[in-house]
Amino acid sequence: MASITFPSTTELYKTRKFDRLRNFDQCIDRGSFCASTSVFGADPASCPQSLLQKKKRIGRKQTANCFYFCIPCKFCLWNTCFTHITARHHLNPPVRVRCIKASVWEGTSTVAQASELIDLDECSELYDGERLIPEATTTGGLKGEDQALQGRKLWTKVFGKKRGVKKKFLRSGLKKCGKQIASKRNDSLLRISVDLENALSEIGPESSIEKCNSLLKLFEKSSDEKALGLFQWMKNNEKLKENSTAYNLALRVLGRMEDWQKAESLLQEMTADSGCNLNFQVFNTLIYGCYKRGLKEWATKWFHLMLEKNVHPNLATFGMLMNLYQKGGHLAEAEFTFGLMRKHKLHCLSAYSAMITIYTRLGLYDKAEVIMNIMEEDNIIPNLENWLVQINAYSQQGKLEEAELLLNSMQKSGINPNIIAYNTLITGYGKAGNIEGVQRVFQCLLSMGLEPDEATYRSMIEGFGRMDSYKEALWYYKELKRCGYFPNSSNFYTMINLQARHMDEEGVLETIRDMRVSGCQYSSILGSLLQAFERTGRLDRVPFILKSSFYDKIILDQTSCSILAMTFVQNGLLDEALQVLHDKQWKDQSFEEHLYHLLICSCKEAGSYENAVKIFCKMSKSILDINLHIICTMIDIYTIVGRFSEGEALYTKLKESNVALDMITYSVVVRMYVKGGSLKDACVVLDTMEKQKNIVPDVFLFRDMLRIYQRCNMPEKLVDVYRKILKSGIAWDEAMYNCVINCCAGALQLDELSRLFDEMHANGFSANTNSINVMLDTYGKAGMFKKARKLFWMARRQRLADAITYATVIAAYGKNGDLKNMRSVYRRMQFAGIPVPLETYNSMLDAYGKHDRIEQFNNVLQRLKDSACASDHYTYNIMINIYGKKGWIEEVANVLSELKERGLEPDLCSYNSLIKAYGIAGMVEEAVNVVKEMREKGIEPDKVTYWNVIGALRRNDNFLEAVKWSLWMKQQGIAASNS
Repeated sequence: MASITFPSTTELYKTRKFDRLRNFDQCIDRGSFCASTSVFGADPASCPQSLLQKKKRIGRKQTANCFYFCIPCKFCLWNTCFTHITARHHLNPPVRVRCIKASVWEGTSTVAQASELIDLDECSELYDGERLIPEATTTGGLKGEDQALQGRKLWTKVFGKKRGVKKKFLRSGLKKCGKQIASKRNDSLLRISVDLENALSEIGPESSIEKCNSLLKLFEKSSDEKALGLFQWMKNNEKLKENSTAYNLALRVLGRMEDWQKAESLLQEMTADSGCNLNFQVFNTLIYGCYKRGLKEWATKWFHLMLEKNVHPNLATFGMLMNLYQKGGHLAEAEFTFGLMRKHKLHCLSAYSAMITIYTRLGLYDKAEVIMNIMEEDNIIPNLENWLVQINAYSQQGKLEEAELLLNSMQKSGINPNIIAYNTLITGYGKAGNIEGVQRVFQCLLSMGLEPDEATYRSMIEGFGRMDSYKEALWYYKELKRCGYFPNSSNFYTMINLQARHMDEEGVLETIRDMRVSGCQYSSILGSLLQAFERTGRLDRVPFILKSSFYDKIILDQTSCSILAMTFVQNGLLDEALQVLHDKQWKDQSFEEHLYHLLICSCKEAGSYENAVKIFCKMSKSILDINLHIICTMIDIYTIVGRFSEGEALYTKLKESNVALDMITYSVVVRMYVKGGSLKDACVVLDTMEKQKNIVPDVFLFRDMLRIYQRCNMPEKLVDVYRKILKSGIAWDEAMYNCVINCCAGALQLDELSRLFDEMHANGFSANTNSINVMLDTYGKAGMFKKARKLFWMARRQRLADAITYATVIAAYGKNGDLKNMRSVYRRMQFAGIPVPLETYNSMLDAYGKHDRIEQFNNVLQRLKDSACASDHYTYNIMINIYGKKGWIEEVANVLSELKERGLEPDLCSYNSLIKAYGIAGMVEEAVNVVKEMREKGIEPDKVTYWNVIGALRRNDNFLEAVKWSLWMKQQGIAASNS
């Protein structure tokens, strides 16, 4: 024992041996106590005989208000008294209150008696058999006004408000008594310290277990570390066999230290090594530690371990758990615990209240009513808390008649009228919009002799506020202030909204003054004011109100300025917002830049682009020159409104400055040039961006790059961007797959394109109609008709096939000469109700004409004429080509006439087909004249034109002229033969 050091007298005093958390642990650990005739965890027969005799001597009237401890202490003490210890260990209350009596015990200074002396103030938090009630601690730790305030709160809590009691007298009496108690307490601590020092020489390996337990109990109150050290010494000296008391004390220390892992191992050691039996006191100690700290998980774990060890919970167990679950709203755990409580046929009133409260908060009113019915089935006599939670449950769901019936039943059961019940009903009628009900309950409250409190007036204000009864709400608002109470934030908000709706600007100014007096932040006041006037559409009156109240405070605060300016901008009051920015009295360039950017973005989101431009023009030059985000946003706005020159000017200013452009800026500029129709400039911007190695495009910019390079017909750039996308490691989504397939179809190899398409489906993405059409065209041109048919059927099954899909398949079959399948797809297109486009007719005309199916050709031509489609140059060129091959010059002439009647002139392809037709018909001179006509109309002949002329000359045996044309073409650098 030489290694164990005891605390000094000063340490004992600092550790506050009368700590109420530790004291209540002792109560739960020992067994419990009796409240009136109810016993917490023990039968009345188990109380000491001397205690029962004292109970009889006190009398029936007084015992109703006293608590008796079923522990080895030799006195009884009411839990709400302020206790003190005299030199002879007398316990007397500092204030004379009714029904309070404390017995006197004379003791000596032995260690065991000193231990019992500490137990006199064990429980400053008592369990009344139904719920945990936090009461006042001993007055030894209170000084001056704090002590008096604590005493006043306790007096009010126990006896209610008593008129005629002078606060000054009560405060001075408690202050004087507190000084006496502190002095006497110091004397007691000195005596206890001497006892500990005397006991030090008497403790050794031969000491009894009782003596060691007494010393361990004292250490448990003074020093956790020393208590655990003594416990370990007792374990080493085999003094823990069947010593449940020592284990309980150690568990209490571990619970305060929140060392739950060690506590769990100590429980196993307690049963396995020391042969101790587990009971509810052991687990209650641990659960109580979790309850005080709000540790729901650990409390539940100890509870389930308790059940696994076949230890039956008592009322304290269920009370602590249900209160813990109620605070956190843990429904599942509460339902399980409540069901287990009823299974054990225990009736904890606070558990019923907790279940009703949880169900009410979660809106499960039907289940709350079920608990009320269960209370009747269990023959539970409700206490005040039970009545209140039931009234609240009915009021929350609007069943106010049932709530009033409960109130009447509560009063008939002998419970005095309670202000909380009436406040609950007032709140319920206010939410329901029942003015008569609110007024009736308030008058009933007064008739019962109750004095309205601040909650009453606040509820009246809120109730009339919801019903838009401004006069009544204003009267109760003034009455609340007259009684010396402060309105809460909800009252202020309600009054400002009412005054805004009823256009009482003077009242608004008065409410603002009250809010400032109560300590509300200016930003909070401003927010309430703006919301109220914004709802009524009278926001233009806010500047006048602010000028009369606290505008000078707003312009000094950054947050308030931001709120005010943003609200004005969002409601179209641009001049007022700019005035606020002009009047501001703070300087913070970074904050100002963010504010301007936020205002501009707000205008952009609302579609007020002109307001955004005005705000931008009002900015200072310093912000304009350096803020990349603002300039980038303005470029985007100029792009939206089509003012490309101004957007380009901002981009030029950025390039000339030293500001490093980021990826977003390049994206915005690229889209500006694309929308402006300047694809070359967009390509230049992209080239500039690619030179900067620190910029990596995002998904959206990559897609823009693909679209731009596709429209510019730059396949090499497309391949390069595709490889960068693969190397970037970005996640491919459905939009990216479709964009790559649509844009890179002509740049990538067919195998790579097909792999991408299959990969997209394997990853769970769906191809859009454009991607399907591109793949169909690719498969058709490559002659992969098996894949094309499979993809076509898939598009039809997924209802993605459109007119272009059918036209693409028809064109593929027509070019391949598969006229049967071409006609079949055409019929399916008609059956699907899809209008046949001109491209489909042209494909069929070309296919039938080239395969000399004149009858089908004429049928398609007739359908085209009967349809709403107007023939284009391609249609007429096909007809000229087909008729020319047949040598039908008259039909060719008719086609040319019809072409001119429609206001169309022959194009290069038309002239080439006409030259070829004239050559086949032997009209060489007309063929040569066509070339002259082309040049007269400004159409420059191409290689095909000269090939057709030479072919016409050769076909008609004009070889010399053909050679001349060939030589001339050679001199001009044009190939002379059509291979």
